[in-house]
Amino acid sequence: MNNAQPLLSALLGVVAVQAQHGPAAMPITSLTLDSRQARPGAVFFALRGTATDGHQFIQKAAEQGAAAVVCEELPAELNPTTTYVQVPDSAEAMARMAAEFYGHPSRRLQLVGVTGTNGKTTCATMLHKLFRELGYHCGLLSTVQNQIDEQVIPATHTTPDAIRLNELLAQMLRAGCTHVFMEVSSHSVVQHRITGLHFAGGIFTNLTHDHLDYHGTFDNYLKAKKGFFDQLPKSAFALTNADDKRGPVMLQNVLGRRETYSLRGNGNFRGRLLENAVHGLHLEIDGREVQFRLIGVFNAYNLLAIYGAAVLLGEEPTEVLTVLSGLTSAPGRFEPVVSEKARITGIVDYAHTPDALENVLQTIADIRQPSQQVITVVGCGGNRDGAKRPIMARLAAELSSRAVLTSDNPRFEDPNDILTQMQAGVPTEALGKVLTIADRREAIKTAVALAGPHDIVLVAGKGHETYQEIQGVKTDFDDKLVLQQMFELLGK
Repeated sequence: MNNAQPLLSALLGVVAVQAQHGPAAMPITSLTLDSRQARPGAVFFALRGTATDGHQFIQKAAEQGAAAVVCEELPAELNPTTTYVQVPDSAEAMARMAAEFYGHPSRRLQLVGVTGTNGKTTCATMLHKLFRELGYHCGLLSTVQNQIDEQVIPATHTTPDAIRLNELLAQMLRAGCTHVFMEVSSHSVVQHRITGLHFAGGIFTNLTHDHLDYHGTFDNYLKAKKGFFDQLPKSAFALTNADDKRGPVMLQNVLGRRETYSLRGNGNFRGRLLENAVHGLHLEIDGREVQFRLIGVFNAYNLLAIYGAAVLLGEEPTEVLTVLSGLTSAPGRFEPVVSEKARITGIVDYAHTPDALENVLQTIADIRQPSQQVITVVGCGGNRDGAKRPIMARLAAELSSRAVLTSDNPRFEDPNDILTQMQAGVPTEALGKVLTIADRREAIKTAVALAGPHDIVLVAGKGHETYQEIQGVKTDFDDKLVLQQMFELLGK
């Protein structure tokens, strides 16, 4: 926020006002979408959400002294001490007013957004690490956590709401950050969380089956991702995966500089996979051979996207590759947990979509020895896209030696109902190698018990998460920690 408190009239100057009741020549001290946080000097935004409608809480916000209410539908009774502003879309108005309230911090930052189904966290996190190693002060906005250089700020959403987002960007700017790397979820585009931000660049990783519970159709999901690129200014770069069939779609009608990366074709940034082994990737990128610490073809694409973005931001290619070669991935992304005693390799990965699970299992297949078993523990989240459940169970069954189906975050669904839907996807010929254990801890314990020397235990779905959500209650649960405990408990 600027030192001087902005007037409501100034904030309303950036939105389409349909009707206004009350004065606008008043200083505004805060913005909120939570009526419980409404107080004198605050603007309360009534948003229509998937679970609740903020319009129900307009009266409460006014009673608590809110200076103004921004809404799509005016209430029947108006508080004489509150200014009411009617707009076509409260979420869009909130985003534009939040950017104005905090002084448009994104305009003074090199803000790069990463979107796609898989790879967002890895790309954003590694760009943050890379640019810090290159000597910059940087911010990170990701699923795992938000960061200002080394300072960690817990994340509750992949992309924060527009008020919190602009507040964080302003905080990063005050801390001396020059670059910020953020994940851009499909929800955030549709819900106007990124509206009003100025991006220096956008990256598209890939697009596969996910979030259809929210978007309804794959076409809507695609349009949401495309919506991010449509917002990029002429000064920005748009970097897309040319090997993904939806990659070129992202560049259609984009105002900014159109760039591509590819492992198979003629992208602006070209890579070639020389080796994918347990010790890492050996790639040729733009004619330079480099050894990386990350594993898997999907990470080869991530590395190429990171490299391309860094070069487009003005960094020297050889220096970028030198630093990038020494970096590790984001927490919970193909993260090893090794039992030295039993010589079992555990892998914790956030794979919670069919494509991500297939990528991880294919990567393990590429690097494992013929004698090594792969035992996979996997579940599917509740109150989310149910169509992917049988697909993920089928992939686990077909691409693993043994599979254990279990709970993920069941949320408000019955875990057994989720597991029944998953079991429907297991091929008849694979039923004998699939177990179903609803208790996730017991499932991991069973997988470790089934493993012998040199085998690989993959625990998929939750990755970096340190909780399990059941009936609205979050309890401590860390796949990595539980895996370590089971190694010790079983003497492995």
